[in-house]
Amino acid sequence: MKVPRAKPIGRRARNAALGAAGAVLGWRLLKSRRAIHLAGRVALVTGGSRGLGLLLAREFARRGARVAICARSEAALAAAERDLEARGADVHAVVCDVADRQEVDRLVASVYDRFGEIDILVNNAGIIQVGPMECLEYVDYERALTTNFWGAVHCTLAVLPRMRARRSGRIVNITSIGAKVAIPHLLPYSASKFALRGFSEGLHAEAAKDGIVVTTVVPGLMRTGSPVNAIFKGRKALEYTWFSLGDATPLTAMDAERAAARIVEATRRGESEVTLTWQARLLGLIHDLAPGATQEFLGVVNRLLPGPHGRPDESARGMELATPLSPSPVTALMNRAARAYNQFGGARRPVPEHARRIGLEH
Repeated sequence: MKVPRAKPIGRRARNAALGAAGAVLGWRLLKSRRAIHLAGRVALVTGGSRGLGLLLAREFARRGARVAICARSEAALAAAERDLEARGADVHAVVCDVADRQEVDRLVASVYDRFGEIDILVNNAGIIQVGPMECLEYVDYERALTTNFWGAVHCTLAVLPRMRARRSGRIVNITSIGAKVAIPHLLPYSASKFALRGFSEGLHAEAAKDGIVVTTVVPGLMRTGSPVNAIFKGRKALEYTWFSLGDATPLTAMDAERAAARIVEATRRGESEVTLTWQARLLGLIHDLAPGATQEFLGVVNRLLPGPHGRPDESARGMELATPLSPSPVTALMNRAARAYNQFGGARRPVPEHARRIGLEH
């Protein structure tokens, strides 16, 4: 019996395969050409006195970059500067509120005077307010947008002219999973991060022609100890409890040092976007596939969160609050991160009585 011969691959199929292989090869070549060496580069990290900003500054310095950091608190900035110098960093620290355009202009001029150039800008400075909608005021939205969005715009526009002239530069915008999925009790924060993500993605497309690479970072929860500096409204202690618990465990939050290393590597490689934590990737995917169902589910979650209480002008920072669950052994990793990453600005937080009884110090 005659065995039928296999039909040869058609010309169209062969051309399609070659085209796909060429596209993959071209994409990999483009990515490899984007990669830079960090040694000797100058990285300006806003909000660099504590938390993720401090960790990013440490990581850039570890890889040989010269580092400039800014923050509003002079005491916290001085503590961060000492931390970085002790690690061998060439660091320049400047007090600056990125919400103020004139202060940003002075910051950028100061970095140029010290280092001669700015190769990398990391827009990390931000604030977060936690509380139900009924307890938030117009000023809360204004503050969030002014710092989280306009602060990034001010810094970006300040460094762009010289980056364009050199046809080289990196801009990294730290957004949030809250820039993709609006979480209840975080309305001002989510609105500002949505705006920053839109600015970052649009800037990536427009700045590419000038040789500038823009990276959008979409982090999920990271153990930076940031809840102690968040602003809480409504039933403040209860809001602090649920918020700090999410930042406290390996199941819910990523190790912050690993997150900083991943962000710096994405900066070096010139990646367009990086989403940190599997939880953030999963939540973003679910939202993209079923946005309506996701919003309905978050409506159910909102009913489980603390209700409104007190006056809208009443607020407290996390470090001023304490409940039996926070601080506690459950939030020990978060408390340890807060100490390690300068969340208290070099000062020690008073230990609440219930924490002292169980032997937990901050």
